[in-house]
Amino acid sequence: MKKIALVFALAVLAPSLVLAWLALRSLRDQELVLERQQELLYQGATDRIAGQIRAWMSASQEEFAGHVEALTQDRNPRALAPVFDETIRGDWQLAEIGFCVTLDGSVLSPSLFGAPAGKQFRDENESFLSNRARAEVYQLPQSAALSQAGSRDAAKQRQQQSEWSMKKDHVGADSAPAPAAPLTTQSKNENKEAAETKARTLRKAQLDESLREQPAQNGQAGSQMTEQPEGVKSKMVARNVSPMKEPRAAETQLSNVVPSDAEFRQIVGDAVSGTVSRFLQNKLSVMFWHRPARDPQLIFGAQLALDQLKQKLAPQLATIEGIGLALLDDHGKPAARSPEFSAPNWKRPFVATEVGEVLPHWEVAAYLLDPEAMTRSAAMLRRVVAAMIAVMLAAICLGGWLLAADTRRQLALARQKTDFVSNVSHELKTPLTSIRMFSELLAEGRVETPEKQTQYSQIIAIEASRLTRLINNVLDFARLERGEKTYDRRVTRLEELIAETLALYRPQLEANGFRVTCETEPLHVEVDRDAMAQVFLNLLSNAEKYCGDAKEISITVRRRGERAELSVCDRGAGVPRGEEGKIFEQFHRAHDALNSGIQGAGLGLTLARELARAHGGDVAMTRREGGGSCFTVSLPLT
Repeated sequence: MKKIALVFALAVLAPSLVLAWLALRSLRDQELVLERQQELLYQGATDRIAGQIRAWMSASQEEFAGHVEALTQDRNPRALAPVFDETIRGDWQLAEIGFCVTLDGSVLSPSLFGAPAGKQFRDENESFLSNRARAEVYQLPQSAALSQAGSRDAAKQRQQQSEWSMKKDHVGADSAPAPAAPLTTQSKNENKEAAETKARTLRKAQLDESLREQPAQNGQAGSQMTEQPEGVKSKMVARNVSPMKEPRAAETQLSNVVPSDAEFRQIVGDAVSGTVSRFLQNKLSVMFWHRPARDPQLIFGAQLALDQLKQKLAPQLATIEGIGLALLDDHGKPAARSPEFSAPNWKRPFVATEVGEVLPHWEVAAYLLDPEAMTRSAAMLRRVVAAMIAVMLAAICLGGWLLAADTRRQLALARQKTDFVSNVSHELKTPLTSIRMFSELLAEGRVETPEKQTQYSQIIAIEASRLTRLINNVLDFARLERGEKTYDRRVTRLEELIAETLALYRPQLEANGFRVTCETEPLHVEVDRDAMAQVFLNLLSNAEKYCGDAKEISITVRRRGERAELSVCDRGAGVPRGEEGKIFEQFHRAHDALNSGIQGAGLGLTLARELARAHGGDVAMTRREGGGSCFTVSLPLT
């Protein structure tokens, strides 16, 4: 035991104490770890909501296409074209202006002589829709491309962004141009180089303007950016900014969504439907378009009403514990926000994710509701980790104590097994010696009288029976240990089973001078007859061995409620105090056979209880009035 304790202290306890000390030293870094985890958590929330908004816009574009197909199915598309503006505004809530153009550039709707809104729309967009002028647009050719998941264009765009980032690291932030996002379209962009040059010039001018507006002593604002698939950027806005001027996110982090010059004919190409976003007079204009199946030469479209769009997008900003969410437009103002949430400064979110080309420069922003909660959480984490270390050390100590206790138990069990081997050897030797001696006497003809021959034959039979019971106990115990014991259960009259078994064992008892009484009543149980006979014989053998000088055994079978009870009682010395529970343990004996002369292997009562429990019953011991013990087997009635 001393060696085991020393090994445990050196191999387990000492390393655990060292690890606990190292863990306590590392707790000072947990606040930064927690902050980073919160950033990743909230960044994931904004990324998810931005994806939901893109998916909602994709579904809305498909809904618009469905309206167009339904309208053109009931009437001629050419007849629908002049009145499409009035029709789609009455049919679809998101439509602010409806338009219809032909592939050759003729604008059929809205009318120049209609509502003022329609006239203004044509003034602003007719040259672009009729392919007479190019425009800076953010466009997606198909509704399914709003998600951009796994597209080749997205992979190409990420590769261009990576190359541009590497160039920026060598050239410097002041001279690094922003990459131009390629058109996600099936047609070729003939003026790709010119579009990229113009986009880089625009982003360079924005960066220079933001640097001039900040005071020289404040330095440049830092930011963190998380790369997102499909060309959509998630970013960490600047914190090292002057309190006198708080920059917008667009001023401290260049947008990953940039326009490209294109004609409307190039945007359409061979696609069936798509989305075009552009800025007119510093105001965002989002247009859905669709080519009906009945007349692919016509293109029906709708400019979305931004006020209605904001109301529709508001439910996407679900409330999340610890943060407030807002959808910021291209001016950094909340277009939609979480219910009952208002940030003190909309331009300083904790994390933000751009929605993408469908709503360029719009962001899903997250704001901390309680900035001090992070510090409190870090302190709580330190306390929790310290408590966990203490609990783990306590668990290690408890485990060591349990290990030591189990070791002591195993040593005691090993001693019991050694005693068991000695007892079994003695038990086997005694009947074998008697059988050999009397059988040799009979074989050599030394017994002259018939009475002696009969007596010796009975002794041989009794000793053989005792030897058989001992071997059966050992074999049954081995089967139970391995879980291989099987039972053939049948409905049996318990009193008949007891009478038959007692009839076989009564001659031995009476030969040894025992007086046996038996009181039974008819009861039916579902048991394995051989197993129950073994239980009864073990109890009889136990009563025989520990009866002392009062050779009296009482057997009763009676009903108690819904159970049958078989009791075997003796008038012996009884079970010593404190060993009432131990007598059912394997190999345990209240009286040592080698010292007291009482035969046995310490398995009889163990097997009796295990077999009874396998049949839904149990074996219990009670002290008998007037001295002795009473062992009772209870079984469920059939």
